[in-house]
Amino acid sequence: MRFFSFCHSLVLPALLAAGAAQAQKFTAPELARWKQQAQQVSITRDTWGVPHIYGKTDADAVFGLLYTQCEDDFERVEANYLDAIGRQAEVDGEAALYHDLRARLFMDSTQALAIYRKTPPEMKKLLDAFAAGTNYYLAAHPTVRPKLLRRFQPWMPLMFSEGSIGGNISVVSTERLKAFYSQKKSSSWIDTDFEKKDREPTGSNGFAIAPAKTANGHALLLINPHTSFYFRSEVQMVSQQGLNAYGAVTWGQFFVYQGFNEHCGWMHTSSQADSMDEYLEAIEKKNGAFFYKYGGKLRPVQVEKVSLSYRDGDRMLRREFIIYRTHHGPIVGQKTDQQWVALRMMNEPLAALQQSYLRTKATDYAGFQEVMKLNGNASNNTVFADSKGSIAYWHGNFMPRRDPTFDWSQPVDGSNPATEWKGFHAVNELVQVHNPASGFIQNCNSTPFTVSGPGSSPAAAKYPKYMAPDAENYRGLNAVRVLSGKAVFNLDTLIAAADDPHLTAFDDLLPPLLTAYQPTSAEKAAAPALDEAVQVLRAWNRNYSQTSVAQTVATYWAERLLAKARAHVPAAQPQLDYISFTKFALAETSPAEKLAALTESLDDLTRDFGTWKTPWGDINRFQRLTGKVQETYDDQQPSLPVAFTSSAWGSLAAFGARAYPGTKKRYGNVGNSFVAVVEFGPRLSARSVVTGGQSSRPGTPHFTDQAGLYGNGHFKEVRFYPEDVKAHAEKTYHPGE
Repeated sequence: MRFFSFCHSLVLPALLAAGAAQAQKFTAPELARWKQQAQQVSITRDTWGVPHIYGKTDADAVFGLLYTQCEDDFERVEANYLDAIGRQAEVDGEAALYHDLRARLFMDSTQALAIYRKTPPEMKKLLDAFAAGTNYYLAAHPTVRPKLLRRFQPWMPLMFSEGSIGGNISVVSTERLKAFYSQKKSSSWIDTDFEKKDREPTGSNGFAIAPAKTANGHALLLINPHTSFYFRSEVQMVSQQGLNAYGAVTWGQFFVYQGFNEHCGWMHTSSQADSMDEYLEAIEKKNGAFFYKYGGKLRPVQVEKVSLSYRDGDRMLRREFIIYRTHHGPIVGQKTDQQWVALRMMNEPLAALQQSYLRTKATDYAGFQEVMKLNGNASNNTVFADSKGSIAYWHGNFMPRRDPTFDWSQPVDGSNPATEWKGFHAVNELVQVHNPASGFIQNCNSTPFTVSGPGSSPAAAKYPKYMAPDAENYRGLNAVRVLSGKAVFNLDTLIAAADDPHLTAFDDLLPPLLTAYQPTSAEKAAAPALDEAVQVLRAWNRNYSQTSVAQTVATYWAERLLAKARAHVPAAQPQLDYISFTKFALAETSPAEKLAALTESLDDLTRDFGTWKTPWGDINRFQRLTGKVQETYDDQQPSLPVAFTSSAWGSLAAFGARAYPGTKKRYGNVGNSFVAVVEFGPRLSARSVVTGGQSSRPGTPHFTDQAGLYGNGHFKEVRFYPEDVKAHAEKTYHPGE
């Protein structure tokens, strides 16, 4: 039985080429108003190209921020809004239709505009300034050709309000949506895409050190997001209304997402805290209409027609979808024709946006926690430190209260009223720590129950399972080892801790391989390369290094072994965390398979590089050629060696690299991005580094000027105070000049 009806594609006039060549027309009153506001904004670029934006009001600072973001990388600003507002297919074509449909299932421009109109005046000023700063940039740069968005609207940030890598809706599989809304039956209603296991884990590291454990008696904070490269830019925003925030801003947003002010700092790490739920809805069809069971009665399924545009060469086509939802949320898939899956998640964009902005003006632990009461953060944990000496951690924020007798890790019965959310947990009910006895906090996208080491971490038994289903990972093990092993920290030793080279995963991986190698004399003689490689691995300290051959061999071997083990995973097996899957791989592969994987890895290295004895830094490279969102890589072009590696192996400093079509070497595209260490003394002191540099334009001074620092684990001084900015200024100007 087919449950879905679709309208045929509609062809629009083929005027895209002409339209793309025309810049948005702005009115004379708009231009005059923006020019006047620009005069209230001063931008100083320091010698690293970092913009320090000074405005009379917070709105002025937002205006200047968006202007500088567009200067540095307009392509990424526009790309983030094409993604957020569900118009990516209008640029990228039909393949992006279900990506856009996913966005429209949860929010559309009509809803965002309605929220904007009801937004409190002070927040509305910031939204207006967002649009004004972006549009003024376009007006001042008529040669810039947007792919689609020629005018930015003040309601747009309400569809891009939290700042995390993909936002909450990124967990919704577009393939699952396609299977449901395209009338194609899925072979399984559960995602079993084992290819995902091969992808570089993203996330972040956050460390906080209490005054009792620091050389100067001041709290310290490490900010170390692991994102796709160039995902955020480094900025400072200052106003006469009390704003003075420094840190990483996601392209197109107007708040410092991970950063600090003079009084406190905040670091977000991606969380598995369960802030959303799937409901199995029992569907019946009567007289051509759909109903779902709830509390012993039938309710009508809500039906809506959505029309999406997509590019097809020089034409713009449209496709109409009939989308469905229940009171739990939109339908995102099905188990059977009679069981659909509805998804409920946070849908409070104004609260999310307010919280994202207001926390940048917090002055201490109490004030920061007060802002968290907005419950607008649904996808992240928070590591915190302040100048009063507090350090703290919260696992998630938006947390529905549920009946703990249900297994919330699986879809629940949508017809049973007992599965409804029962309000929300207050901030003081979340899994958290405040000033732990151990004197440190770490989170590396891992369980909160080891966040401050043994004896100082929260007890899992005190909390519902849905609050913190996160597993331990190799970075978390590494972080506890590093932070508990040192009595006193300063900025230098905190940087060293963040770059500790030990690769914890190989403490599990290598011993079974070394035990498996029990050759006879004849076998040694027949395979001298294998014998030599085993001895190299046996002598390895399991630390990363640019010159390490053992790291190269171990990495290639471990990747091949895990690929072999994947064939042993039962089809219905839920996706395992990295530690569990590593142990599964070791248990499920025989000694012969382990050794065969090593032999094959040596052959691969010899084929690609002439010898298996290739140092890791010769393979693992940083390269930035174009500055485009989709970077290209070339073994014949200059690149730099990088020692640190995939976080899957427990590398605290993360550099996810792979080979690309036409390359043998591996080039990084995800991992350490903006990294900072901060000391909250009477006078704030901080250092930072970003991937490559501040500018996205090849040939400009700040395109790769930080690459050498980045690849070698070095940091630059942060210029936070006006006198320091002035002493290290490259240029000062108003927007439009």
